[in-house]
Amino acid sequence: MVKLTGAEALVQQLQKEKVTTIFGLPGFQIMEVFDALYGARDKIQLIHTRHEQATSFMADGYAKVTGKPGVALVVPGPGALNASAGIGTAYASSSPVLLISGQIPRASLGLRKGETHEIEDQLDSFRAITKWNHRVEKVAEIPTAVNEAIRQLKSGRPRPVELEVPFDLFKDSSEVALIEPAVLPANRAQTSDITRAVDMLIKSKNPTIIAGGGAIIANATTELTNLAEFFQAPVITTQNGKGIIPETHHLSVGVNYYTLGPSKLVGPNCDVILAVGTRLLSDLHINSSTKIIHIDIDASEIARNYPTQTEISIVSDAKNALAQMLQQAQRLDHPKPSRTKEVNQYRTQFKKEIRLYAPEQMSIIDTLRSELNDDAIVVSGITNIGYWSHLGYPVSHPRSYITSSYFATLGFSFPTALGAKVAHPDRQVVAISGDGGFMYSFQELSTAVKYGINVIILLFNNNAYGASEWDQTHRYNKHYLGTDLHNPNFVKLANSFGVQAIRTDSNGFKSGLRKALKVDAPVLLEVTIPTMMPPFQIVQ
Repeated sequence: MVKLTGAEALVQQLQKEKVTTIFGLPGFQIMEVFDALYGARDKIQLIHTRHEQATSFMADGYAKVTGKPGVALVVPGPGALNASAGIGTAYASSSPVLLISGQIPRASLGLRKGETHEIEDQLDSFRAITKWNHRVEKVAEIPTAVNEAIRQLKSGRPRPVELEVPFDLFKDSSEVALIEPAVLPANRAQTSDITRAVDMLIKSKNPTIIAGGGAIIANATTELTNLAEFFQAPVITTQNGKGIIPETHHLSVGVNYYTLGPSKLVGPNCDVILAVGTRLLSDLHINSSTKIIHIDIDASEIARNYPTQTEISIVSDAKNALAQMLQQAQRLDHPKPSRTKEVNQYRTQFKKEIRLYAPEQMSIIDTLRSELNDDAIVVSGITNIGYWSHLGYPVSHPRSYITSSYFATLGFSFPTALGAKVAHPDRQVVAISGDGGFMYSFQELSTAVKYGINVIILLFNNNAYGASEWDQTHRYNKHYLGTDLHNPNFVKLANSFGVQAIRTDSNGFKSGLRKALKVDAPVLLEVTIPTMMPPFQIVQ
């Protein structure tokens, strides 16, 4: 036991949990924490942002590319609510983000006195977008609460958690006991389920694997690739599953996204689907006789969208389940004959379809892929090039292609890329942003310069909320309202923060990108483009 203030207890327990970076924005309810962090500044790096929204997005980017908890620190009320967009994004994409929020004094809780930043029962505001949340009542409880928060992030499905501490506890002192990090047991599947699944795959004539973000979270690349090769199963991924198998691999077919994807080519001939870490949201184009083996660490996601065809449910960590399956398959059978020729036909046809719908977009995406390093991290924003990148940008490594999943959060890409770059300063990190989304967070150019976070911002500018404008053009008789934008001069805006900027169009994209890649500093590349068709609004 040692006597510490609440702020000191918080910071020291975070150190125990191996937290080395915090993204935060100061305010009077958490100033004691900032002072404690000052004393620990050789062990924990604090990066302060210009908006609370960026704290949670940066924490999310950090978490997504490392698999480690990303930590955000904000004041209560407006601070916490500003951060909620990033927390909601982390929830949708199963990202381990810890939001630490201050709170009004304990004596004022529930009294509606009008304390600064007061919000009626803030915990309730976050329950829908967190896996677990908790308000600390005593100084001595802080280490236990932090330890439990981190345990929640590292066990089962890694969705965000929120921890609230009334600011008087940060100042108060007490005898506290710091806690060693929890050692979590491996999650293994039932042997009987594995046996049934392997038997079904051995008997299958045309198995297919569909992998989502859960497979990446489980670090199951090797296991999934080896199993796919053993059964010669084509691999389809979701947008969040990109990179679980290199998209250059001879069994990789591509990504399902809305109505597009290789499933409509592969699905009709498929007799067994092995779904790994995905809720199977997209239309799989399968026959009623097709059987599904569904692996997910979250039991509530299994058979969510294909209940009648899900024959085998395996609640398990994907890495362990796939390793168990491969081990058993190797004991019982020989590898299946090659389907490389067949899969290559699927892949070729799918690529042809994408280029038919999006020739301009694919020209840009092809250039991006050819100029970036193989392990570059791309954060794909809610913008036309981002949408088509899900389908057309090939990824070779897990955790190197980041999206906001089904939350589809406008404005997330730039601050999320900053968090990713903090985690991996030695790798290229690119944010794909539209002009509308970039204006949500352009102030974080200041953060990028202050901390030397050398991201490349690809700003695709069509002076519009492009997807909505396209919708108005083709479904609402050109009744344009609220979709045209009055933008600043983005080059001058970037320059005013001390950021180098380049302006070009799609024809000059390659030369502009090459210039941007040579800049050893944050850099913005503005590319003027017309409003173009998104993949979810295809007009034939």
